[in-house]
Amino acid sequence: MKKCVLIYNSKSGRGVNKIPFERVIDIVNSYGYTLSIEKTRKKGHATNIIKELDDDVDLVIAAGGDGTFNEVVTGNLMRKKKLLLAHLPIGTTNDVGTMYGFSKNIEVDLEWIFTGVKKNIDVIMINNTPFIYSAAFGNFVNITYETPRKLKEIFGRIGYFLFATKTINEKIRKYRLRITQNGKINEGEYSFMFITNSTRVGGVNNIYPDVKLDDGKFEVLLCKLTSKPALIKSLFFLINNNNMDNIPGCEYYKLSDLTIEFLDEPKYSWCIDGEELKSKSNKFKFTINKDLYAVLPEHNVKKLFIETKDNE
Repeated sequence: MKKCVLIYNSKSGRGVNKIPFERVIDIVNSYGYTLSIEKTRKKGHATNIIKELDDDVDLVIAAGGDGTFNEVVTGNLMRKKKLLLAHLPIGTTNDVGTMYGFSKNIEVDLEWIFTGVKKNIDVIMINNTPFIYSAAFGNFVNITYETPRKLKEIFGRIGYFLFATKTINEKIRKYRLRITQNGKINEGEYSFMFITNSTRVGGVNNIYPDVKLDDGKFEVLLCKLTSKPALIKSLFFLINNNNMDNIPGCEYYKLSDLTIEFLDEPKYSWCIDGEELKSKSNKFKFTINKDLYAVLPEHNVKKLFIETKDNE
């Protein structure tokens, strides 16, 4: 039989989607796989787990939120022999899982994994650190990674808003940046930066209408919003137009290579896939890595990929 490993983050989500392990084992076995279950014990543990797996593992399923999947991808890219991955979303927001086409039903999602399509997926690198769908920097971005886990477990996505009330009176800061893209260098003041490879960010669907996960490019949004009224206006525009490529006060690009250099010392950290990226550098280079293969539900492949056939 083939070998499947389930890397499980029991702290993800609100507890309503906890895994029915007996049923999971039955489903995995029915597709000709044995199943080993590895439970994470702390932040970053999933990265170490997959790094140490044997090369003969046929499939690794990351059961958790976006951050858990990020950890598994990070560890996999450190391996000499990369393993085939799948994501079983049981987190709070589940931006990646929803984008991939998964449901909120664990048993259904497992069936979709084992009947799914193997795809080569672009992974964005920030200074050689991978992220799956989103990197953000600016005021209030820290809420994503500073919200206590307990709040997220009890209240789900509302927990972020509860924690955000503590920062509502903060002044919006501007940062002087030197931006290099397509060989051109530009300097300016910006308050928010979003680098994504996703149709969904922060629970908002279809933010970009033309995202492809195999085109070797990522979406870049650079914002010059400097007041709360301007921020509210832009958020209102986003919610009502459901499109980030035409937001007032923002610049939009599709790129395969980007460098952002802070000319002032940044107060905050980048947030990648919902987690804090701690770095002492003021210069951040974004590139594409093509080494990730993952299994996705067949019904969403046509929407997300240029090449819709199974990648051998």
